[in-house]
Amino acid sequence: MHELIREVLLKKLGNPILRELSDSALLPFKDKLAFTTDSFVVSPLFFPGGDIGKLAVCGTVNDLVMLGAVPEYISLGLIIEEGLEICLLEKIIDSISLAARAAGVTVATGDLKVVEKGACDKIFINTSGVGRVINGRSLSLKKISRGDKIILTGPCGRHGMAVLAKRKGLDLGFNIKSDCAALNKLLLPVLKNTDAVKFMRDPTRGGVATTLNEIAAGAKKGIVIEEDKVPVSSQVRAAGELLGIDPLYIANEGSALLVVKKSAAAKVLKALKSDPLGHKSAVIGEVTDTHRGRVILKTILGTKRIIDMLTGEPLPRIC
Repeated sequence: MHELIREVLLKKLGNPILRELSDSALLPFKDKLAFTTDSFVVSPLFFPGGDIGKLAVCGTVNDLVMLGAVPEYISLGLIIEEGLEICLLEKIIDSISLAARAAGVTVATGDLKVVEKGACDKIFINTSGVGRVINGRSLSLKKISRGDKIILTGPCGRHGMAVLAKRKGLDLGFNIKSDCAALNKLLLPVLKNTDAVKFMRDPTRGGVATTLNEIAAGAKKGIVIEEDKVPVSSQVRAAGELLGIDPLYIANEGSALLVVKKSAAAKVLKALKSDPLGHKSAVIGEVTDTHRGRVILKTILGTKRIIDMLTGEPLPRIC
């Protein structure tokens, strides 16, 4: 165990804090902190556009960013099934290291457990993350009001569809890649330069539709979105039609939903579009005082229908 930690983990993730090999880390924080934890059990471990290692880092970073925090430190807990090939573990750790460097976060502490064959599916990862909240930025559902605009920062459905196709061995011919990415470099400059953003959430499990329902219920407001304004790639749309899955309910790992003041929506949208991660951002709807707690979709046919919360779990283990 010590050799595995020293030769694989410390060799690839080593830094002054982690090299102490303590059961916890001392972090030099004085400001208001955001703290998150998450577990990753995705199957398969590797999929177009990402893998469980990259997903663990990006997912943790994004959870902090949604609270208006600058991610700085994460923990890394690994539960490994007996018999996992060292080369596979090294590939995952390499991905974690690369994603952490790209996001500007430090793996400050961790834990490693090996369980008997069959007790887990190759490898499970648990992470926690902490970051400093940007001064003067307090994002809350309570701040949402009528007329606020809803912005989606990227095309929906790519992550869930990429994972599903890989898991089931579906040769759809669409070359769909996960949007798995850390969003701190896209969203934090916007938060620092304007106070127009009232709330943010990443539409992961349950997709855009479920996340919008959570926002509507929490804010006690209605939300109306326009079908033709929601960015969906032609590949995801076609794959969804073949499989009978609505892209609005498919998970994302590299996009966010923002609730923004109406007067500043154009400015925020322009800033998002200037970054490669946000170049397909779009205003997809607005907040209303009618249909409280509900999400209404204006279809391309001019009709309206209710978009409910996801019931069941059509895409298990996507994170």
